[in-house]
Amino acid sequence: MSVPVEEAIAALSTFSLEDDQPDLQGLTVLLSTERCATSSPIEYGDVSAYRLSLGEDTKSINQLNTLIQEGKEMASVLYTYRSCVKALPQLPDSMKHKQADLYLETYQVLDLEMSRLREIQQWQASAVSKLAADLQRFSRPERLINGPTITHFWSILKLLDVLVQLDHLKNAKASIPNDFSWYKRTFTQVSIQWQDIDSMREELDNLQIFLSTRWVILMNLHAEMFRTNAIEDILQVLVAFCVESLELEFALLFPERHTLLRVLPVLVVLSTSSEKDSESLYKRVKINRLISIFKNNPVIPAFSDLHLSPASILKELSMYFPNFSSQTRLLALQPHMNFLLGRYRNILLDDVVYFLNLITFQRHYLIVNHIEAIRAEHDDFSVRFASAVNQILLLRSMDNADVEWSREVKGIMYDMVVEGFQILSRWTGRVWDQCAWKFSRPCKDVPSEMQENVTTFLDYEKVVRWNYSEDERKALLDIISYIKSIGSMIQRCDTLIADALWETIHVEVQDFVQDKLDIMLHTTFRKKKDLSRILSDMRTLSADWMANTNKPEVELLSLPNETEETKRSTFYPRPVAPTAAQKTWRLFASNSSGISVDDLKQLETFFYKLSFFLHILDFTATIGTLTDLSFLWFREFYLENSRVIQFPVECSLPWMLVDHVIMSQDASLVESILMPLDIYNDSAQHALTIFKQRFLYDEIEAEADLCFDQLVFKMSENIFANYKSWAARNLLDQSFLSAVDNGDNLFVQPMRFTEIYKLRRVKLLGRTIDLRRLITQRMNKLFRENIDILFDHFENQDLCAIVELQQLLSILELSHRLLSRDLNLDSFTLMLNEMQENLSLVSYSSRLSSQIWTEMHNDFLPNFILCNTTQRFVRSSRGTSHSNQKSDAPFVKSYFYCGSEELNKAHRSLSGLYSEFFGIPHMSAIVKLLGPRSLPWLIRALLDHISNKITAIVPKVNGLQEALPKSIGLLPFDGGISGCQKIIHDQLAWGSKSELKMDVLHGLKEIGSVLYWMGLLDIVLREADTVQFMQTAPWLGLIPGSDEQIKQAQDARDSPLIHLFKTATSAIKESKKNTDASYFVTMSKQAEAADLLYRNSMNSGNVLEYSLAFTSAALDKHYNKLSANPKTGFMDITTSKDFYRIFSGLQFVMAWGGCCIMYLLGQQLHFELFDFSYQFLNVAEVESVTISQQTPSERSKIPNSIQAHEHLLEAMRKARRLNNHVFSMLRARCPLEDKIACAIKQSGAPLHRVKFANTISAFETLP
Repeated sequence: MSVPVEEAIAALSTFSLEDDQPDLQGLTVLLSTERCATSSPIEYGDVSAYRLSLGEDTKSINQLNTLIQEGKEMASVLYTYRSCVKALPQLPDSMKHKQADLYLETYQVLDLEMSRLREIQQWQASAVSKLAADLQRFSRPERLINGPTITHFWSILKLLDVLVQLDHLKNAKASIPNDFSWYKRTFTQVSIQWQDIDSMREELDNLQIFLSTRWVILMNLHAEMFRTNAIEDILQVLVAFCVESLELEFALLFPERHTLLRVLPVLVVLSTSSEKDSESLYKRVKINRLISIFKNNPVIPAFSDLHLSPASILKELSMYFPNFSSQTRLLALQPHMNFLLGRYRNILLDDVVYFLNLITFQRHYLIVNHIEAIRAEHDDFSVRFASAVNQILLLRSMDNADVEWSREVKGIMYDMVVEGFQILSRWTGRVWDQCAWKFSRPCKDVPSEMQENVTTFLDYEKVVRWNYSEDERKALLDIISYIKSIGSMIQRCDTLIADALWETIHVEVQDFVQDKLDIMLHTTFRKKKDLSRILSDMRTLSADWMANTNKPEVELLSLPNETEETKRSTFYPRPVAPTAAQKTWRLFASNSSGISVDDLKQLETFFYKLSFFLHILDFTATIGTLTDLSFLWFREFYLENSRVIQFPVECSLPWMLVDHVIMSQDASLVESILMPLDIYNDSAQHALTIFKQRFLYDEIEAEADLCFDQLVFKMSENIFANYKSWAARNLLDQSFLSAVDNGDNLFVQPMRFTEIYKLRRVKLLGRTIDLRRLITQRMNKLFRENIDILFDHFENQDLCAIVELQQLLSILELSHRLLSRDLNLDSFTLMLNEMQENLSLVSYSSRLSSQIWTEMHNDFLPNFILCNTTQRFVRSSRGTSHSNQKSDAPFVKSYFYCGSEELNKAHRSLSGLYSEFFGIPHMSAIVKLLGPRSLPWLIRALLDHISNKITAIVPKVNGLQEALPKSIGLLPFDGGISGCQKIIHDQLAWGSKSELKMDVLHGLKEIGSVLYWMGLLDIVLREADTVQFMQTAPWLGLIPGSDEQIKQAQDARDSPLIHLFKTATSAIKESKKNTDASYFVTMSKQAEAADLLYRNSMNSGNVLEYSLAFTSAALDKHYNKLSANPKTGFMDITTSKDFYRIFSGLQFVMAWGGCCIMYLLGQQLHFELFDFSYQFLNVAEVESVTISQQTPSERSKIPNSIQAHEHLLEAMRKARRLNNHVFSMLRARCPLEDKIACAIKQSGAPLHRVKFANTISAFETLP
């Protein structure tokens, strides 16, 4: 069934094609060859249909416009001309015989370039001839009244401006005469064999004269103009027109104002060919007005990197026009004000005035001095323009709106567009003027940090790179943003307001032509036939009688006695644009024409309004011109002078502005970061459509690609650093922030990156780029790089740095979580596993776990000792040979740690508190970082290390056993402490076994360290299990019982979680509503699975118990070597082969490792009975009692050996207390009568309290 067209259209109108992408760029103009799409195709072709007296003038205007367009193309050729001589090859001495061939090839190449210069020479001759002919035609007496129109004036001035620019370019481009000299040299070499070359030589000489003579075009124009008639009058009229237009600001667009400023000094020189002419000029235009204009505009933009100075033009032309040299007041203007600020010695009064003028002009030209007013103007216009657009929308939504209100709304919209164009013209003109000022005032003081690296600087660096301060760059960026935003705002309303603009223009024209002009024809111009004929032709050409609802023109002319009220025509406004002839035929009236003041004022007001119509109707082209900032990139003149192929990107003004936004960290500029890229769009458009040079576009494209890559790179770093700083500050304790002195330095300035994340269609050189996707890719890369750097940082430190690693990874994870709100980043766990090389399903080790094990094996276990009181490991002051030297960590940027240097210091000071020991915080960090996947692997590696150490020390223990006497009895009490010490010293004759002794000591220390490390791990895991139990127990219905076992809270069969979903499912099934219960059935089954999963995880194991069981199994393999069974079945008090005898002779700090081995071997009681230190203490106690029972005289006769051995006795007491503590802990965790171990599954989940027989084979099967 087909859908009606009306319904389909109505359905399409409901779709929204808008998205949430903010408008952070200028006009999204694709690179097109047709930018002025609204220009009239008929031009002045409709004039001939009316058979009026305007045919000659329209023909002349068309010819002038053609010459202007051709002249602009010629100027583009000259400006973009680059020397061909630089690319010419140089023949080596071995190929000198082919010099003639090289000359011929060089001539053929240069001849193509010289042909363009010949075309310019020929064109200027025709342009000079045409311009002189028009000026001579208007200087005739019969054209005093019927003078040129303002349109004709503008065409004459624009053509003269093109000639001035061509002359200036020809004088400035040094590559042109250089190439011509090579061309002439090669022509001399290759023309030897030619015939009839006189005409070619003559043409070559003429071209040489044209290229080498300064201001030759103006001199040709002067000679051509004064060939027959005296045209000073028309020149003076042009001067007066320029002065009035500049003073009254008649020029809507800034290029028109620049045109007036460039041609005015030339017109003054041409019109003052004698004293009589100068006197007549100064009667028409006061010389003070000219001086004021020249003084207030000391620098005029000519091309992107070329400028003109009116004073310089006047002084230089005075040498070529002798009659002008008498104009002393004009020549007294100082062309350049390169006044050194530090020159205060021998200063003259003129220099003081000079210096004050320089400051005044600097305030005028620099945008930073006007940016506040510009910002206020931008905000005010944006509000008023939006209000006017809303009024237009309201008007279009109404069917029968009031005519007067409708005309008022459309008139306001027209006024707003005109005001917008004036604002854009004023702002863009300021940017032009500031650039010209900067080019005329290069920087003299290069930053000192750059002088250390580079000895020579390019001239372009002095006028651009070092010539803009930070405030000036910010102001320039702001005004560029304002220009682009206002231009975009007006352009987006093109189709909405087009009818209103055309209708308003139609009303203005028809109201004047049909009413006001008709009254003038019947009153003021009734007896002035010449003026009346001109106005009648203008009325005939411009009137729209089809819109008139009253009377045709014939009836109006036949009723001479009608009053003003009866003559007024009533017409309906129509959105019809006038043709080029209708909107440009404007009478130039002067005070000598006999026109009344009121009529003259009405004519001037109407002509002033008509001056805007051309630009309003050519809407898109006008906005394109006013927002074109391509001049900020082009630098052909400086490229030629610097003799380089292209300047580095650091010297490019667009990149300087982008880099300023990135480096300044100014939140208000972030959303303007893409505005400078529009300069590349403008310059690329200009290179293709105006200059028509592919090589320029290629250079722009290469630099734009590089800058955009750098933009994404640096902006991503800024985003990453900002979020890292944000996360690092959030993880700092608030009490620390309130107590620290420099808390303000830790404040993180919020940046407005949110709008940047929404940019999916960035327009750059006709391409559409997804900036959001590029930033996301860069963020993923930065996160992976950051994880890798943190691991490298940890690998260059000891195991105590694990807390710092955990803190830094927590900051990084929080940064990832914050950034994931706006960007679709990869999972942080995925990236962490990827950088740890732990993606395989069957891999339980990781980069971090391997590094932790390496650190424990190489550094922690050999070099750290236990402080049992604080439960911490600290580094021993006496390192061993196992300690490895760490390499210096490479320098990395601050944002890879905590985001900023201040936050880095704060977190470094906090992590430094944990850098000198290893304890519970470090173990918690290891558990969090490794997780349940890699932690079992590390536990297994440490247990294997215990097994290997036991295997390694058993032979060494046997070696120490061999050095002991075959029989060692109890220490006698009658010998006292001194006698016991001597007996121990004689029995422990290990002098030759010192290496074995040290190896056994180190081995026992490492075994004890591992076992205590397992105890710390068990404490941390218990805390985690407690937290998990508190979270899941209410849902599973579990509570701790009185016997320390977990039991159900109720006698119910199911847990509360399962009961909840089963009840909901039953209620849904029993309800009468047609509700699908399958979803609840599925959720009920998922609840049963979750109940089973979490209930099994409640049975967590004990790592220390498992480690002790594993150690016991490992000792059982060597039981016969470490413990001898008594032959008689009773305890042998004289044996010296058991392990406890060896440990008794070792140092006392080995309590953990030695006590564990003795306990697991069942030698605790033996040790407590026969340990040397224990016996020594018993003897000391007996001797102390004996001494206490003696009389004082007897005590004085016998030396007190207890006081002599007090330090030794105190050490023995500490060792006994420590041993008792260890034995009590071992009895609690691993009773000998009930060998209970805790197994660990392959998945990492523990099996709680699994009983194993105390056999080697049983413990070998443990995972």
